[in-house]
Amino acid sequence: MAKIRNFMLLCLCAFMVFPALRAEHLMIIAVNDTHSQIDPASDGKGGVARRRAIYDQLRATNPHTALIHAGDAVQGTLFFSLYRGEVEFALMDSLRYDAIIMGNHEFDNGMEELAAHYRNVDAVKISTNYDFSDTPLNGLFQPYWVKAVGDKRVAFIGINVNPEGLIADMNCEGLRYRYAPSVADATARYLKEILGIDYVVMVSHIGYSSYEPTEPNDALIIGQSHYIDMVISSHSHTTIKPGSGMDRIANADGKMIPIGQNGKSGKFVATYDLDLESGEIVYNQIDVDASWDAAASRYTAMNEWLDLYRHGVDSIMNNPVATSARFMKNSSDAAQNWVSDAAMEIIKELSGIKHIDCAIMNKGGIRTDMPEGTVTEGVIGSMFPFDNRFVVLEMPGTELIESIKLMCGRGGDAVSKELRATYNAKGELVKATLNGKKIDPKKTYYVATIDYLANGGDYMTPMTRCKRLFTDTQKYGNHIMEYVKKLQAAGKKIDAKDEVRIKKQ
Repeated sequence: MAKIRNFMLLCLCAFMVFPALRAEHLMIIAVNDTHSQIDPASDGKGGVARRRAIYDQLRATNPHTALIHAGDAVQGTLFFSLYRGEVEFALMDSLRYDAIIMGNHEFDNGMEELAAHYRNVDAVKISTNYDFSDTPLNGLFQPYWVKAVGDKRVAFIGINVNPEGLIADMNCEGLRYRYAPSVADATARYLKEILGIDYVVMVSHIGYSSYEPTEPNDALIIGQSHYIDMVISSHSHTTIKPGSGMDRIANADGKMIPIGQNGKSGKFVATYDLDLESGEIVYNQIDVDASWDAAASRYTAMNEWLDLYRHGVDSIMNNPVATSARFMKNSSDAAQNWVSDAAMEIIKELSGIKHIDCAIMNKGGIRTDMPEGTVTEGVIGSMFPFDNRFVVLEMPGTELIESIKLMCGRGGDAVSKELRATYNAKGELVKATLNGKKIDPKKTYYVATIDYLANGGDYMTPMTRCKRLFTDTQKYGNHIMEYVKKLQAAGKKIDAKDEVRIKKQ
């Protein structure tokens, strides 16, 4: 009996000691591309108060957490159009982010305004491959951030997108970009081999996949890496589901590296449970839905503060201006076709140029969906929030063909009904026509577009070599607003065919 009693006592002591011997875990919480979605989106998902409730619950149940935002916190709703980041950047401290990186849309109002916001944000601001020395952002960022948990240290690096072809030159003047793949693993190696860091997390705003085929993406960086242990991805608006097969990519040593991304608009919160002893990472996603409303309602002070801004947003969102024949998702061919055809009509009238061959717009410039039925002023304002102008270019046929090749390489773009193109499985242009006739490289064409593209945005370098015949003075969204009002007055509805104009063979 004495032996049994002693054995049971030994087991009890072991059980009592076991929790202290367990490896500690770091819970990394991440969102990306929340794009000014302060309130739930039209599908009922998302909302900043709900996300705060999720963050606080995770922090309450995990002693060691790191809350990360992977960039593009702004641009996409009237909260940004009206208040220019005042709401989004203030909320970063209310939500208690530990570290943030910047996306391309953080630059939309220029670096002076951005620096003014960042100076008031307590979160650590990370950028590993941008040099801000000659910009207003100088001194606000650091190349990495280290989180210590017990005797383990986890470093976070921030990898940013190439601004060329994506950010307006005047909004990033003086910024020096260092090639992301060259910087990412080299920094991770330095952190591990020189500073003795245990794990390196890459927070990336270059995309799970590339919008422009010649630009790097997260898969490329992971595939060349020996030292990065995990990637928090953003920019491409990809929803990477845990266990989908997309959530692990082999590195240069054949090790499967976890990677996650949450689409856009803050509709999911990602968690990465890092076992600091074994290095094992468990990736999960939490739906930001109505089940969090009761917890979100407890943030009385924050919601009352937001109500001050909601009043201005709601006054525009609730003002009807047009009627849509059907729902058009912002990324759909129907939405792209409608915008391009509308641009043709608007620019012809604005410019006074009698003959315009086609319109080329950018599908990324359509930020929200077109609802069926009543369309409000807020919907149109949210769909076209950018401060761009309509222009008309005189384009040699060679430059027009090169522009179409670029659009084919990324799977098509928004073009008016006059233009048709086909491309092969490699993304190479096979045939391009205007009004059924093959585009002649020796002819000159007149193309309606916006100054973002004409300045080389979305990598449309051929457009920068063309003569401008007309540049408007107002935001193009203002003209689209007047256009839909005229449709309504004439008893017409917003509508377009869901046809593919630049299509794969």
